[in-house]
Amino acid sequence: MYGAQLIAALRRAASRQPAEFGSAGQTGAAIPTQGSRSAPASQLEFFGVGGDRMRAAACDTVVDAKDLSVVGITEILSHLPKIYGLYQHLIKEADKREPDLAIVIDSPAFNWRVARQMKKRGIPVVYYVAPQFWAWRQGRVRLIRDYIDKVLVIFPFEEKFYRERGVDATFVGHPLADLPQPAIDRTAYAAQFHLDPAKTWITLMPGSRVKEVRMNLPTILEAAAQLGRDYGFLLPVAPTLDRAFLKTFIGQRSITLVPESLPALLHSRAGIIASGTATVEAAMMRTPFVMVYRVSSLTYFLGKPRVKVPYFAMVNLIAGEEVVPELVQQDFTAANVVARMQEILPDGAARDHMLEGLNGVKNKLNPPRNHTAGEVPRAPADRAAEIILALLSNTRNPRH
Repeated sequence: MYGAQLIAALRRAASRQPAEFGSAGQTGAAIPTQGSRSAPASQLEFFGVGGDRMRAAACDTVVDAKDLSVVGITEILSHLPKIYGLYQHLIKEADKREPDLAIVIDSPAFNWRVARQMKKRGIPVVYYVAPQFWAWRQGRVRLIRDYIDKVLVIFPFEEKFYRERGVDATFVGHPLADLPQPAIDRTAYAAQFHLDPAKTWITLMPGSRVKEVRMNLPTILEAAAQLGRDYGFLLPVAPTLDRAFLKTFIGQRSITLVPESLPALLHSRAGIIASGTATVEAAMMRTPFVMVYRVSSLTYFLGKPRVKVPYFAMVNLIAGEEVVPELVQQDFTAANVVARMQEILPDGAARDHMLEGLNGVKNKLNPPRNHTAGEVPRAPADRAAEIILALLSNTRNPRH
């Protein structure tokens, strides 16, 4: 999603300011390629790692992001040969196509290695959605200093963290901050997915990776069963997952699979949501939720001592306080989920406090604007695109 947004923003920015564009080689995002000094936006070309949304944005995805969606220290080990093969394939494609700029998005374990190879080839590298090295492995910031020319961060506290460690970082805002609310109303949504409009709906989001779903969804479904049939349960299908895979867990339970998360969150009273981007989506839709997460015992044992932050949920980190409850590892039980859900489902002080906190998080996800100077509001992807094209135009010699 972030890559697709950025591709569209790069084309918009390029159409407004012709410059010395080249081809942007990237991974985890997209790659522009062209070569004339005033390359029309329509001639920007992109290749790299991506999924359906980036393909729809006309990115040639030489590696499918679905093949890289692995989480956890121990879980990655069994996938290393496949991941290494995809990595080599991407580098070979970059050598063949000779991109003018590389944009890497998130996925630090994969992307810093790609960035290192691009840097060796004299290709400038931009990191969009920077690694969360402030949370753990802070010593790895040196990788960013060594291989990245510009870092575009999406959380307000990240700019200071990276700049204090010698990294050229700019806070551009969170890509979800300016998402419009889905246009479909509750009645039409109920009709479209055969939902009972008289019921209170709850959105279930177990994660976007297969391993996450295996670890989180069974307990989430157990909690849903305990909450009872008075509720309707919606489960958005992440683009990285197959419906058939989710149905193996759901069985005969009354869970409705839906294609998109935002409409489900908007029309739900509350959510049970795995740690990750989905928690920010819920905040943007002002949907109270309980955050849950579980990894393998060995991954948790190895990773917990390295964590340097007081919270797991991104909304809590942004707020600087516990806005939403966090049920992690042994605390993540169906009984605990139900207890916390029963606090926020009815009107009352607990729900009001959470809604106030979610509003505060939403307000912090865009950089402050200079109203005196008449600065026009811009989407985070547009801010990122302008910085990227400026870097591209300042590159010594376009490769094409």
